[in-house]
Amino acid sequence: MNLLPKSSREFGSVDYWEKFFQQRGKKAFEWYGTYLELCGVLHKYIKPREKVLVIGCGNSELSEQLYDVGYKDIVNIDISEVVIKQMKERNATRRPQMSFLKMDMTQMEFPNASFQVVLDKGTLDAILTDEEEKTLQQVDRMLAEVGRVLQVGGRYLCISLAQAHILKKAVGHFSREGWMVRVHQVASSQDQVLEAEPRFPLPVFAFIMTKFRPTPGSALQIFELCAQEQGKPTRLESAERLAEAVRERQQYAWLCSQLRRKAGLGSVSLDLCDGDTGEPRYTLHVVDSPTVKPSRDNHFAIFIIPQGRETEWLFGMEEGRKQLAASAGFRRLVTVALHRGQQYEGMDSIQAELSARVMELAPAGMPAQQQVPFLSVGGDIGVRTVQHQDRSPLSGDYVIEDVQGDDRRYFRRLIFLSSRNVVQSEARLLKEASHRAQKKRKKDRKKQRPADTAEHLPAAPGQSIDKSYLCCEHHKAMIAGLALLRNPELLLETPLALLVVGLGGGSLPLFVHDHFPKSCIDAVEIDPSMLEVATQWFGFSQSDRMKVHIADGLDYISSLAGGGEARPRYDVIMFDVDSKDPTLGMSCPPAAFVDQPFLQKVKSILAPDGVFILNLVCRDMGLKDSVLAGLKAVFPLLYVRRIEDEVNEILFCQLHPEQKLALPELLEMAQALERVLRKPGRGWDDTYILSDMLKTVKIV
Repeated sequence: MNLLPKSSREFGSVDYWEKFFQQRGKKAFEWYGTYLELCGVLHKYIKPREKVLVIGCGNSELSEQLYDVGYKDIVNIDISEVVIKQMKERNATRRPQMSFLKMDMTQMEFPNASFQVVLDKGTLDAILTDEEEKTLQQVDRMLAEVGRVLQVGGRYLCISLAQAHILKKAVGHFSREGWMVRVHQVASSQDQVLEAEPRFPLPVFAFIMTKFRPTPGSALQIFELCAQEQGKPTRLESAERLAEAVRERQQYAWLCSQLRRKAGLGSVSLDLCDGDTGEPRYTLHVVDSPTVKPSRDNHFAIFIIPQGRETEWLFGMEEGRKQLAASAGFRRLVTVALHRGQQYEGMDSIQAELSARVMELAPAGMPAQQQVPFLSVGGDIGVRTVQHQDRSPLSGDYVIEDVQGDDRRYFRRLIFLSSRNVVQSEARLLKEASHRAQKKRKKDRKKQRPADTAEHLPAAPGQSIDKSYLCCEHHKAMIAGLALLRNPELLLETPLALLVVGLGGGSLPLFVHDHFPKSCIDAVEIDPSMLEVATQWFGFSQSDRMKVHIADGLDYISSLAGGGEARPRYDVIMFDVDSKDPTLGMSCPPAAFVDQPFLQKVKSILAPDGVFILNLVCRDMGLKDSVLAGLKAVFPLLYVRRIEDEVNEILFCQLHPEQKLALPELLEMAQALERVLRKPGRGWDDTYILSDMLKTVKIV
């Protein structure tokens, strides 16, 4: 039997509702949930002794159930004579104090200030079917009547799906009248009720509009959102921000409903925010593994990413998370990243905090009461210590943080908050500094201090950096590219002129400076704040062999190239500079650095047998092919080394194609250079094998 209108406009028709209730008979129709689902909100905002008017009561059991738990002073009105007759007959004996009246709510017959609560379950939604003038006038008359019959301090409690046009109308009307506006999300309890009626995919909200005494000249407007049944309301600055917050919760509910119905929706991610501050607290990624065969215990699991490790390929990239989910052996895995600036007490407290929320993301077919495992690396949530936070006029907000790696060693990172999951620079701390950090963390635990708040922690000096260790794989590959120079076994005794564009934490030029004692390095950095960061936090220092020039790399190289015969010739030029424009498919380097006219300038300051080394990060395949073709036109000999599990590719560019080396020759030259660097007293990192960095090199 079809009980839903052909057009939403029919919801406002008297004839439609008469026919509706005749067809439905005495079976109750519960818009937006039963009493059990709504009672938490109703009891919060209605006192048992208050006089309540229910508008558009229909044949819902809501009034009857409120009456049965002690709310005796209830008046119900509806435009349908059929339903009023049904309800009078149904309640005459059992609920004698409750009345049912046929009445048009746009022209109510009650005196002013007759009620303390007006309760509306779906009636506003049923009438406000569009934004045509006739409809809006009818709604204005209804809301004006609601305001007239309510006492000062009384409440209009409207249960609604809070669609955008309905929220806009209700909030706009009552805020202009000087009422307090609160929107309260109704907790879902679908698992407690039978699914006899179709369910709405959107969440249900309660509008609580509290009537204040009019104050002439007052412009005070109060907007609040309460996201949990017993939660604390959050004050919002405007009606627009309130609408945005409601829309976010609707989108989340829609996503949950889609995830319950089917798997394989693609890449799904969302933030869970702190209810008090609105700041992101957890970032969730939902990963389905359709190849995993279902069994009783492998439906669903939660993986907590240790703090500081969300930047790793396995956790930070979609392909990595797919691999993690497949290896974990669950049909659906939700990875959870913990945000810096938030305090976490441990795995148990995180599990308690997330349990209810993540269950909304469970897949279809998961048995009821199924225990959901919480997984992590070594059962730990990791360590993150924010040492410093500041803002650069050029690079924006950034943090310096120390994190613990999977080998229990500590690493210092520079993170630009515009790209929270990208490590801009990284250095390993010496073991002594790592040990101090570990002891400090234990001491802070005893004092119950936040573990990642800068004001509670001493500034760790740059001298605690292990300068012999390169953290970044692309830096290791760039250093290995020095094997392309002639006579690599003599490089330590050969004067080398290097130009490095992009300083960051300074690890790359510092490594060359310390391991190649005859080298002279010009480092170019556009952002003076980064020189301060490198010096204070990453152990960087200038010397008579290493100078930093605060300049735009484009301008600096153009100036050198314009020097005629007096222009310098560098043996090595390195570009490791990021783009500030996130809209491009290439994040390193900026597009201007690979324009052909500029590459000609680079060529003009490169020694004939020199090597130009470029860190390329490009997700746009068409753009990457264009970049490679442009480089090849200027530098005929071009090698490419892809960094495993990363987007980075290191390009080694030379001027003379006849210098091309076959892979065995290239590896032999890398081994010759490494033998010299490994001599006693050189402080070489034993885990760094130069030839391994070049094994996958290909010639373009």
